[in-house]
Amino acid sequence: MTEAAKPQPEPRAAYKTFRTITTRWMDNDAYGHVNNVVYYSWFDTVVNAHLIDEGVLDIHAGETIGLVIETQCNYFASVAFPQTVEAGLRVARIGKSSVRYEVGLFIQGEDLTAAKGHFVHVYVDRATRRPTALRAPLQTVLEALT
Repeated sequence: MTEAAKPQPEPRAAYKTFRTITTRWMDNDAYGHVNNVVYYSWFDTVVNAHLIDEGVLDIHAGETIGLVIETQCNYFASVAFPQTVEAGLRVARIGKSSVRYEVGLFIQGEDLTAAKGHFVHVYVDRATRRPTALRAPLQTVLEALT
């Protein structure tokens, strides 16, 4: 069995759009840096805020919702309050009912990711929770991120 390549930081040019995230005092843990669970919250925030801004996600009344079925994060540099984070977003794969989003987290002004990760949404019917095909407006927004 061959060993997978070690994850490496990536440059800003690898991402299609960016959102600024302000760290909070409570994000720091006992070790003086942002706790790992906060990074996953940032991933969720970046993706869903983009979809809401683009008008393709209605978290209150939309017929379809995205459920996270997979997530991962690799860390390269420590982030701590009061630093500002710039989150880059791209789409790596679009399936019939699923999407793999990739997020790069940059300390403001830095050229390489402090962390990068991904998560996969499966879009389902809000009522039945059964997978549903991606709708055309969502598909268009996602394709712009590839």
